[in-house]
This record gives sequence, C-alpha cells and structure tokens, in this order.
Amino acid sequence: MLLVFILAAAFWALGASMGVPRATRAAVIAVLYVGVLIIQVTLPAGTPLRMATGESPAPWLILGGFALLIFGYRRGLRALRARADKNEAAAEADAPKPGFSETELNRYARHIVLREIGGPGQKKLKEARVLVIGAGGLGAPALQYLAATGVGTIGVIDDDLVENANLARQVIHKDNAIGTPKVFSAQAEMLAQNPHIVVRPYHRRLTDEIAAELFADYDLVLDGTDNFDTRYLVNQTAVAQGIPLISGALSQWEGQLSVFDPSADAPCYQCVFPQAPAPELAPSCAEAGVLSPLPGVVGAMMAAEAVKIVTGAGTALRGQMVIYDALHGESRTIAITRRADCPTCGGAEAQTG
Repeated sequence: MLLVFILAAAFWALGASMGVPRATRAAVIAVLYVGVLIIQVTLPAGTPLRMATGESPAPWLILGGFALLIFGYRRGLRALRARADKNEAAAEADAPKPGFSETELNRYARHIVLREIGGPGQKKLKEARVLVIGAGGLGAPALQYLAATGVGTIGVIDDDLVENANLARQVIHKDNAIGTPKVFSAQAEMLAQNPHIVVRPYHRRLTDEIAAELFADYDLVLDGTDNFDTRYLVNQTAVAQGIPLISGALSQWEGQLSVFDPSADAPCYQCVFPQAPAPELAPSCAEAGVLSPLPGVVGAMMAAEAVKIVTGAGTALRGQMVIYDALHGESRTIAITRRADCPTCGGAEAQTG
C-alpha cells in the first residue's frame, strides 16, 4: 500500500508543480485507485503486483468508502452554502431599497405635504408589508392604490385566473390577461404603475396549512374575498398574530367596510358575524350581481384605511362599520364592539347601534 501512496503523492506534487488544476489531479488519483482495486480483485492472491499494492481489496474498499463520504459531505456543504447565498440575494432583491430617490420624492410629494403623513409617514409606508387576500373586485382597486401610495412590500394571494366576466369591475386586469393567474396579472400592472415597490404574488388558495406562516411576514392584512370559509380563516389567523384586518364586502348596490383588530380592543370579524349565513341568504356576486364601480369605491376605502393604520393618521375604522348604499347615494356608520363569547377573540359583550 505504501507504494501506491507514494505514487499518488508523486502524481499530486508533479501536477501541482506543472500548474495542473486540482480537479484533474484528483481524477488521476481516482484512476490510480481504480487500477489498484482492479488488481486486487482480479489477480490471484500472492502475486507480486497484488502483494505490492496491499494484498487484500478490503482496505482499499474502506478507504474508498471514506473518500466518498468526505466527497459527498463537501458537495452537500457547498450546495447548502450556494442555496443560502441564493436565498440571501433573493431576500435582498425582495425588499424595497432604503431611502427615497428624487423620482419617488416627486411622486409622493402630495402625500408628504399632508400634515398627518409627511416624510415620516411616507417612510413608514415604504417600510410597510401589507398582504391582500384576493385579487378580485375589492382586491383590484386596493392593490392599485397601495402600489400607487408607495407601500414598500405588497403580498397578494389568489388561486383564480382572469376571466372575461371579471373585467367590468376588477379593473387591475386587462383583456390580454384573460387566462392568466390573477396574482401575476395584478403584479404586472402594479409594477408598471410603480416600479419602486416589491410585489409578492402567491398563486394558490389560502389554507390552514400556510396561513400562519404567510401572515407572519406582514404587518397588515386586507381581506377582499367573497366566501365565508376564507373570511373566518383570515380573521382567526390575524387575531392569533395580533395583525389588524381590514375587511370589505359587496352585494348588488351595497358595500361594507371595517377594521377588525382585537389587539386594539376592537372586535374581530367573528364578533360581528358569529356564523356564516345560509347560502341562499348571502348569494355571491355572480348570483346576485354587483354594480361595476362599487368595488372601486369600497376597495379604495380599504386602501385609505391601510394608509391610516400604517402612518397613524386620523382615526381608523376600529369598532365601526361603514355601509355604503350606491343606489340611493347614502352611507351610514354603525358602532360594533367585542363579544365575550366570541370563539376567536373572546372580547367583551358586543353592541351595535
């Protein structure tokens, strides 16, 4: 065996002195190893060549096994480091750049001159992470105004595709996006409107399995979905993580809006709606119809609430619900409070008026 090690060391040193790459020298050593192994396996015991190279194949097989383990460990370590570097680079790319460029300052100038927002408020908007559930009727205008306002990181989750029937009210989507996942259609339009933000699209349905992990990346959630299962899931997850929830709903000519936030002593969604109504009492927009501009009105109001919550301006609709009647041009606000028997937040007894 000593002879083989001396040959291997000689090949390695000679290659190094000649500037041969390490990979090539390692390949030469591997060929030498295979040759020795062939000698040990094929030649009869006691032959001079076999005696000179170790007498038995067992030590060489053990040595080869150790070498493979070391090689595999190093390759795996390299792969993990490469993946970590890639994730770090992706995280850096998936974050708004600090500070404001001259273009951004000019773009947000009307916001900055507002006393209630100013430069500090606009900075908070840029640093904010807002998640929008649904890229449909309510999500479309909310996403457009969040992007235009300069919210730095906007997530949008929806498993649906753009259809022709969506375009009359889901104004973020265009005719040429029909058949495209709504989240990617929305992302393209938002970045076309404001390239200074980050948009994270999630083309999937919100489920119990992913909700908690997804919400943990955000400071504020807007719910524009049209089914009660998702609304209750969104509410439960937001309450569990202490995240304010801006929730809107539509039906025919009427829309409603509130901020559910038990962490600020406001009711949660389930305080006000303890259980889902029977399907025939709450038909979908496809079944009952909806006025085309109505989602724009309510969705824009949801975006306005998001701006107020992020910047601390004004009074958010915590403990209040706004109901807008587009048919008669009326709106009214009702007070809502927590319920002691709420299974989600367990607040004080609710009252409405």
